[in-house]
Amino acid sequence: MTMLSDDERRFLAQSRVAHLATADRGAVPHVVPVCFAIDGVSLYITIDEKPKRGLRLKRLRNIEENPEVAVVADRYDEDWTRLGWVMLRGNAEILPRGTEHDRAQALLRARYPQLLAMAIESRPVIAVRIGRVLSWGNLTAPDWREGPVPGVDSGDAR
Repeated sequence: MTMLSDDERRFLAQSRVAHLATADRGAVPHVVPVCFAIDGVSLYITIDEKPKRGLRLKRLRNIEENPEVAVVADRYDEDWTRLGWVMLRGNAEILPRGTEHDRAQALLRARYPQLLAMAIESRPVIAVRIGRVLSWGNLTAPDWREGPVPGVDSGDAR
């Protein structure tokens, strides 16, 4: 079981957006920005109501063809002593419904209040089973937000 270090967990808690990289069976890459929440050793991404070209999104089709994914959260700053990133690699699965799906949606809504106004209950959730964690740079630079951020747990696997 891969565990995040305290610095990696705090960095992810302060990150509001990450980038999900998927590839189809032909290894053609596809990268999209995503909102996320982490619980134990899984990272969750929901399909929200923002305008899309239907629910058969490229990221979902890619995961069905090739479940290996990467998720990167990074911080850029003009002060390069503050640069840093965390990459999570693992296998993804699509959760159409169920207990884990519902728990993931609740975590995401707690982290992103914008989701409270969206009917995401029937939308799929991408669950990334974290297999490897890589990080680089200054993960401990103070951020502009204070206090705990919901949706990124304290490290207790469930």
